[in-house]
Amino acid sequence: MSQKKKRKTETIKQRTLYIYLPSEEMVERWKELSEKSGLSISKFIKEHVENSLAQEYDDSFTSKADLAKQVSNLERELTKAGEDNRMLKALVDKLDSELKLVRRAEFLDKDFSGVRRFDHRLVDLLKRKQKVRSTELFSLLGVNPYDVEATKSINRQLEALEAYGLVGAFPGGWRWRG
Repeated sequence: MSQKKKRKTETIKQRTLYIYLPSEEMVERWKELSEKSGLSISKFIKEHVENSLAQEYDDSFTSKADLAKQVSNLERELTKAGEDNRMLKALVDKLDSELKLVRRAEFLDKDFSGVRRFDHRLVDLLKRKQKVRSTELFSLLGVNPYDVEATKSINRQLEALEAYGLVGAFPGGWRWRG
């Protein structure tokens, strides 16, 4: 045990430096700054000397001030990207609503001529579930059952799919026959 103490004492002495500062005010200032940073005076001095050496001799060193600028710039970019994202989502929602109106019109217009495009979500849902109740169908498609035009459009699509033999009606719902 005494050998460990002796070796530890020798190690500490070998790692000890004494520095003389030009004034007692500087000593007090360094002590106050080390307390504010939550470091012992020894760790405080070591950290600042290492940072200073790294600035001078290490090309990859980035100062705290530069890091703070980078963080600030990245935060601004992130805020702008978030705003752009919200704007793009609103635009997608608007275009999606317009597309739904156009697709509904194809099935709501009795005099429509041309190729009608079925709502792929409707067909995919019927294929996947095989059997689905009408109320569940509207819910899964995100269609308000009180939206008369939307429900008419879905029902007309279902009737057309039934005419092709792809679906069949059962009380309260639809079954995929594919």
